[in-house]
Amino acid sequence: MHLQNESPPFFCVTAGVTFMTPSKKVYVVATADTKKAELLFAAGQLRRLGLEVVTVDAGVNDGPHGPGGLDVQPADIATSPPFPWNLPDRGQAVTAMAQALRDWLLAHHQAGKVAGLLGLGGSGGTILCSSAFTALPITIPKLIVSTMASGDTRGYVGESDLVLMPALVDLAGLNRISALVLTRAAGAMAGMMRAAELPTPHSTKPLLAATMFGVTTPCVTHARQLLEASGQEVLVFHATGAGGRAMEKLVAADLVEGVLDVTTTEVADELVGGVLTAGPERMDIILAKRIPYVVSLGALDMVNFGAKSSVPERFKGRLFHEHNAQVTLMRTTVDENRQIGEWMGRKLDAAPGRWTLVIPQQGVSALDAPGKPFHNPEALAALVAGLKSQLTAKTGHQVVQCPLHINDTAFADRLVLEYQKLVEYHKLIS
Repeated sequence: MHLQNESPPFFCVTAGVTFMTPSKKVYVVATADTKKAELLFAAGQLRRLGLEVVTVDAGVNDGPHGPGGLDVQPADIATSPPFPWNLPDRGQAVTAMAQALRDWLLAHHQAGKVAGLLGLGGSGGTILCSSAFTALPITIPKLIVSTMASGDTRGYVGESDLVLMPALVDLAGLNRISALVLTRAAGAMAGMMRAAELPTPHSTKPLLAATMFGVTTPCVTHARQLLEASGQEVLVFHATGAGGRAMEKLVAADLVEGVLDVTTTEVADELVGGVLTAGPERMDIILAKRIPYVVSLGALDMVNFGAKSSVPERFKGRLFHEHNAQVTLMRTTVDENRQIGEWMGRKLDAAPGRWTLVIPQQGVSALDAPGKPFHNPEALAALVAGLKSQLTAKTGHQVVQCPLHINDTAFADRLVLEYQKLVEYHKLIS
């Protein structure tokens, strides 16, 4: 198989669309000790499509200098201890190189050099590339051709926009199948690069985030419609763990100006042991950013699991509701609700900025209403009591109790009103 390495123009124009700017390039990353042929082939295919390329060896087995012939060597990436090639354990070496690659790519991105990222790898190469790629913002196209691109890929993709493409065969030498897959990967990257230059709707409206579950959909939908009618642009995140983390990643990047955190169910999964936790840091970055923040208690009556057979044995005898064949909901107890309230209350009380907590006194989800399977006023009372037990009197913080169900239209109206009050407050102090 003949590989061409000639350098094409810095950019090409197709149908009047500029493919990329001269200063930015696609970084193709692999461990060259085992994937050099594939790396060079993918880079060559990208060049044939009119893209400027940087070939990157992130290997850990050949010392600071890999097999050569590439633009970037391991020593160019890992420039300070711990040096991956000096570590005795391969797992430690991959972890060290992943961190070094992450820092190196971030520096190149901040210098305006990165137009796209294409990675190649098996299990080690995938975790190495994904750990680094996911640190870059959603404005950068990211794709990894991986033998791990099936099954549970959360550990690689997380809450990023990374695309995993199945390698089909192991990346262990070029053959007609691997060459076809790599060619298609190059085409996919070229397509993403071209799409980045196409006109897309642009808005200067204030951007805010809202959290939603199926059981809080009527509330969030009505609130979203009201906010959009008032000139806001609303991003709705499904509170599935990954949804909460994705929202908070945008908050951390200062892309979101406010949050309507209606559905905090991920907290219940974190504390009780469900599968949709967003982690112990949930709410932290929102509070730290001091942006307008209205928070409520949506779906804290439930903990989420997969199919009924997947529920841990320790929960035997609890109250369950089978949402569908793959989703089983477990009612939180009175004691669990108190603990959830205390956990949230401690975070809110320690927050440096102003926030508003809006409590629906007649139920927190579609299943928590009279005649519904999770209706339990005692549990809701314990949740509210736990919250209040941790809150001290601080100027600006507000707790609003509404004698309404969370999905009542009037409750959504109140959420929007409280959010607008916080927006006006921030305008006054800015």
